[in-house]
Amino acid sequence: IILSIMEHHANIVPWHFLRDRLGVVLKWVECDPNGDLDPSVVLAAITSRTKLIAVTQMSNVLGTVVDVAAICQGAKAKGVPVLVDGSQAAVHMPVDVAAMGCDFYAITGHKLYGPSGSGAIYIHPDRMVEMRPFLGGGDMIDQVTRDMVTYNKPPMKFEAGTPSIVAQIGLGVALDYMMKIGMENIAAHERLLRDKAIEKLSELNFLTVQGTSPSKGAIFSFTLAGAAHAHDISTILDQKGIAVRAGSHCAMPLMQHLGITASCRASFAMYNTFDEVDALVNGLMLCNDILS
Repeated sequence: IILSIMEHHANIVPWHFLRDRLGVVLKWVECDPNGDLDPSVVLAAITSRTKLIAVTQMSNVLGTVVDVAAICQGAKAKGVPVLVDGSQAAVHMPVDVAAMGCDFYAITGHKLYGPSGSGAIYIHPDRMVEMRPFLGGGDMIDQVTRDMVTYNKPPMKFEAGTPSIVAQIGLGVALDYMMKIGMENIAAHERLLRDKAIEKLSELNFLTVQGTSPSKGAIFSFTLAGAAHAHDISTILDQKGIAVRAGSHCAMPLMQHLGITASCRASFAMYNTFDEVDALVNGLMLCNDILS
């Protein structure tokens, strides 16, 4: 299974389960110093033993947007299925799984303004036929006797028992809300926020931003010069009403690759304003004054 170094733990740990149970080998491909992932590097890692490529569409740490369509196209030519982790990307940009050409596309509700614990996965119809059910219960069966079980048609054969009905309805409402605003409109607004943030943050000579891909999303992970810890930075920013994430961001292999133990991450979204970019910059200047 080929993985990129930028993967969230949610797209790493399940494959470790398979490694421990079945002896699956995990092969890692790395991003360049800007945080870009070259599709050709991913495709070059394919061998006769490759069974799956699992890759994020957007790094939750660096903001890198991966050309997953190119990966899917190249992998398909070699007969290798591709799972795309869209958890970070789907809230920021339009997604067309048919045009992308992926076999699987996973999303999580809490990053789409939906309820915690909700989510969904797209499975290409051809893959649905190949796959066996992984949960047993009501609705996923056709017939049950003492001696045999026949399964429902896909996708119902994967939907065992009573789902989290309220959470999934909430996710649907959240998606309808975003579709009404328009994903192109959301993406355009966030690009403007990203461009201003790049301009303003580049003026802070005490700040190191991880990930400088020109096509990145409006996500900025950073460290301050000196011994300032990410948790201290986030505490000061919090006192100024600025919400950031501090830590390894569930991406420890990437942190190790970058040579850091933790960072702060500011993530701009459709509801953020230009004034809030300025507020972040002012907050970071205060952090530097206190912690330098």
